[in-house]
Order: sequence, then C-alpha cells, then structure tokens
Amino acid sequence: MQFHFVNGRWVEGNPPLINAWSHGAWMGTIVFDGARAFEGVTPDLDRHCARMVRSIEALGMRSPYSAGELTELSLEGVRKFPNTSALYIRPMAWSEDGFLAPDPNSTQFALSVVDSPLPQPNGFSACLSSFRRPGPEVAPTEAKAACHYTNSGRAEREAKQKGFENAVMLDPLGHVAEFATANLFMVKDGVVHTPVPNATFLNGITRQRIIKLLRGTGVEVHERTISFREVLEADEVFSTGNYGKVLPTTRIEQRNYQPGPVAAKARELYWEFAHSTKER
Repeated sequence: MQFHFVNGRWVEGNPPLINAWSHGAWMGTIVFDGARAFEGVTPDLDRHCARMVRSIEALGMRSPYSAGELTELSLEGVRKFPNTSALYIRPMAWSEDGFLAPDPNSTQFALSVVDSPLPQPNGFSACLSSFRRPGPEVAPTEAKAACHYTNSGRAEREAKQKGFENAVMLDPLGHVAEFATANLFMVKDGVVHTPVPNATFLNGITRQRIIKLLRGTGVEVHERTISFREVLEADEVFSTGNYGKVLPTTRIEQRNYQPGPVAAKARELYWEFAHSTKER
C-alpha cells in the first residue's frame, strides 16, 4: 500500500514524477529524507522534516514547505494507514529547471508514505569497502542528497559479491566513517565509540538520539576518530539508522560477533523513547 502527495493532492500507487528534461534527472539535484511510523508512533519526525528543508537549501533549491508544514503533511499521510502499520515516510525534492546550477523557483516536491516492515534485529555481516565516503570539498555532504547513494550502492554491491550484506566505508583519510547504509557504533570494555562527525557522512538523527539515550543512562559514549582495526577488535558492533533503527552486526570480514548487551540496551531505550512521544 502506497500513498504519495504530488501536485497538491494524495494519490495511491506509484505515480510518475520526473520529466525527461528535468534538472533533477540529468544533473542529479534530488534530495530526500526518511522517517518512520510504527506501533502508533512517529519518533523524531519533526527533526527529519527539518533536515529535509536544510537539504533542499544546501543544493540551492527552495522548499515549498516549512519543517512544521511538512511534519503535518507527513502525519496526514500516516493516518491513511492502520495505526499498527510499519511505514516509511519519504519526502523528496528536485529541481525542474536550470543548467549546471538549479533554478530554485522550479523546485518540485513529492511525499511518499508506504508500507515497509522494520527489519528484525537478527544481525548482519559486513566487509571493508574499497569505496570511500567523499569529503565536503567534492560533494554536498551536508545534505541527504541522492547523489551520495550511488557510491554507497557500489559499496553494497561489492560486499554482496563477496558474500556479505553490508560494507564499512572509510573517509578520505582512511578512518572509519559509517556502514554503507547506516551509522556505525562499536563497544569495547563496556564503553561505546562511534566515528566523530567530520562532514564526510550524515550525523544521523537516530545516531544522535541513541547517543543521548545511552549517555542518559550512564553509558560512556565517545565520538572520535576510529580505525578499522579497532572495529575488528571490538566486543560489539551495531548500526543505527532510520530504516532499521538499531541492528547488531554479527560478522565483519572474518571476525564474528555476538549480538551484545549494549546494542540490545540501545534498541530497548529507543523503543521506550519512541513510545514516549506523541502518537500519530
């Protein structure tokens, strides 16, 4: 089941959006965001909508909605589904006109709300990718832009060809940045470590939330530069992201991990937080 807000109205199905001569299609000026609705709640939806507006502006476009208006529109879409549905909420914007730079007055917008079950926290495998995250000098890393995901897709495809499900990506200097699809956390001797945001990867909203929740219960969390060797020597590794929230890693390269207590605690804390928020 899918609903999309296009040209000022809700439509069901999968409607066509982009024209052949669209700037978004041939110059890649497309940004999006992702939020979740599940078990009757929409945690941090307002923050995802605010980031969406920032991403639009970062690529030189103009948002047709404020963050608050986008939040209300998203909730309107969520209410089209049963209250128990697990949903993916994806606003998207692109430029229709321009040459190299987009014409901000031609910004187009669509909002999708679709059925999308949350993945089970059974664990996933990953390997080190030969592809790296870009620096801010060569890509609009401050935005959740579609152009970033081509490289992440290459990393994921490479990993799957090697028999893994995901990939650990390094930054331009060779430090750990994130997984191809989510932020990365590791645990050593009960202390949590995660790569410090250095403008090569998105400082994820779920990432920020998990750090705050863990610290609120007395867990020590360090944001710092991390080497791949440290990840291999960790006691636990897990990911955070909007799509799966908190998921344990069970293997990186030839190193096996057990889903650990810190990842389980982070997931439990997130669910408690989510259900403490306003229901949809």
